[in-house]
Amino acid sequence: MATTHAFVGLALASAYAVLAGEYATVAAVAALAGGIFPDLDLVAEHRKTLHFPEYYAVLAVVAVAVAAVAVGPATVAAAAFLVSAAVHAASDALGGGLEARPWLAESDRGVFLHTQGRWARPRRLVRYDGAPEDLVVGVAFALPGLVVFDGWIRRVALAGVAVSVVYVLVRKRLPVLEERYLQ
Repeated sequence: MATTHAFVGLALASAYAVLAGEYATVAAVAALAGGIFPDLDLVAEHRKTLHFPEYYAVLAVVAVAVAAVAVGPATVAAAAFLVSAAVHAASDALGGGLEARPWLAESDRGVFLHTQGRWARPRRLVRYDGAPEDLVVGVAFALPGLVVFDGWIRRVALAGVAVSVVYVLVRKRLPVLEERYLQ
């Protein structure tokens, strides 16, 4: 779920906030955005168009190094965004494949590896996007953000948890609704 990826980013920002909290809010917003950003390719070729596990990782290392040397809101935001996007893109291979009914486990496409020109196979540690265990993972990663942050960031995280619960409840009905109303 996109919310799970956002929560992973928020958890990373929470660690930053505890260690060096001056730009904690900037880090939280950028990490949430970086966690969601790769999934904007749902309208193109999902897990390929904006998923760059290798490139995001290299850019993230550079951005973290720059932020460590020249700490400021822009460098912290860039580092948080890129680390979160890198973790998102790489972790998609841990889930299910790319298919309308991923619980059937028929796809061998986890995430596209651009440097190798091929798809990494899905590992299915989380069986599919929106599986009950996806909710458990998402809530577990939301907890640090809910503890560390307050105000509107906490409210955004709580809203994300609520959206996640609803999504998990309706996930298996979505292909039927798509066939009925969008085709």
